[in-house]
Amino acid sequence: MPESVDYSPKNPATEDPPIVRRALISIALAFMGLFVFIPVIAVFVQAFSSGVGAYFAAIVDPEARAAIRLTLMTAAIAVPLNVGFGIAASWAIARFDFPGKQTLLTLIDIPFSVSPVISGMLFVLLLGVRAPIGGFLAAHGVRIIFAEPGIVLATIFVTFPLAARELIPIMQAVGSEEEEAAIVLGAGGWQMFFRVTLPNVKWGLLYGMVLCNARAMGEFGAVSVVSGHIRGHTNTMPLYIEILYNDYQFAAAFAVSSLLTLLAIATLIAKRFLERRVVPAKPEQDEITAKVAA
Repeated sequence: MPESVDYSPKNPATEDPPIVRRALISIALAFMGLFVFIPVIAVFVQAFSSGVGAYFAAIVDPEARAAIRLTLMTAAIAVPLNVGFGIAASWAIARFDFPGKQTLLTLIDIPFSVSPVISGMLFVLLLGVRAPIGGFLAAHGVRIIFAEPGIVLATIFVTFPLAARELIPIMQAVGSEEEEAAIVLGAGGWQMFFRVTLPNVKWGLLYGMVLCNARAMGEFGAVSVVSGHIRGHTNTMPLYIEILYNDYQFAAAFAVSSLLTLLAIATLIAKRFLERRVVPAKPEQDEITAKVAA
């Protein structure tokens, strides 16, 4: 097919002079180099400053492995729960009108506006051993604060808006016409959800999962408050890095930091890929029929 030609009128008066464009690009590149690229390179240089052997020794240290395990476990629990909440919240907000809808939207944004440290303090006040609820649970052998459950709860709290906030605008943009057509064609509720709704929002859903996972693995403030910093038990990777740095074990601290940096880079790559596909395409009526009949 011949390439499309842009016939839109050009107005030189509204275009920036070349020198302005070059200056802005240079400033942006200099800023990125100074505050992003150079620090990232410095992390890896410092991580290998004591040699490859010391690098791998720091990573396979029992406390480091415990921190990595706890970080991955926390993300593995928090991300699916937040995705489930995001799907439910976005479905309710995009498809129904009910009293308190705007209040629900506001409540979803609370973790964005509250400091993570304050979030951790709230869990300590509610679930600490001196609190009524926490004391009751502790008396029955269930410890939340200064234990793994508290870390998971704090991480869920600070990350739960991410999936919902990605899905709500996509659900609203897609609309309910395709779902109504699927119901008319004989699809059940779950069949309609899995074969029509979910495919339409899958890229936004994956995008929200990527953001949620990145925040869950890198969370420091709320987790620091509820963890108790018990070495080998309640330290996630960010907390363990802080301990190593405070103990002047700089090479080991940067070695573990490099793992988080690699996770961040992988997240950015996934985010860039998913950004291209977040805008949902509206299938035609025959495609909806095929989905229902499949």
